[in-house]
Amino acid sequence: MKHDVVTLANEPAGSIDLADEVFGVAVRPDIIQRMVRYQLAKRRAGTHKTKEIGEVSGTTAKPFKQKGTGRARQGSRRSPQFRGGATIFGPVVRSHEHDLPKKVRKLALKSALASKLAEGKLVVIDSASVEGGKTSTLAKQLKALDWQSVLFIAGTEPDTGFCRAARNIAMVDVLPQQGANVYDIMRRDRVVLTRDAVEQLEARLK
Repeated sequence: MKHDVVTLANEPAGSIDLADEVFGVAVRPDIIQRMVRYQLAKRRAGTHKTKEIGEVSGTTAKPFKQKGTGRARQGSRRSPQFRGGATIFGPVVRSHEHDLPKKVRKLALKSALASKLAEGKLVVIDSASVEGGKTSTLAKQLKALDWQSVLFIAGTEPDTGFCRAARNIAMVDVLPQQGANVYDIMRRDRVVLTRDAVEQLEARLK
């Protein structure tokens, strides 16, 4: 399908053919949700931990005799019912990541791109660069375009000056093509691809 190409100054810069098998697939919210959960699960440290009864420091003696006190029988001061005691079935150090087939991950990325295109929130620009690498220059251009929450996906090597200009602007991210992922695409309102990024994504996802 044909798609217009613009510059960051919002001037026309020709058009580009977007592959239907990448940008025209049916949007699958269920697959996108599975992929986001997969990404966030892999990101978790899993270092949460509470002490079990064998790990709590303290005496092993019985706190008082079994019978004759009128109180409930107790076997240890380290039991969970006592202050400073153990936690039963608490969290343990573990990995939260789980498997997701490669075909599902690829379909999720296609579906995320297709959803942004269907919403009219996918933009193709000629190149991602800014004069002098100035944050103020880029901020003015984004304000003129009314892009408040935007993800830029550039080619294999994004322009250093552009990355430097963008990193001080809130809700603006810049990724190389190989770093394009479902979570970052869905968390930003608008996705902006360069010509190089479109070609490389199509080669990667076809």
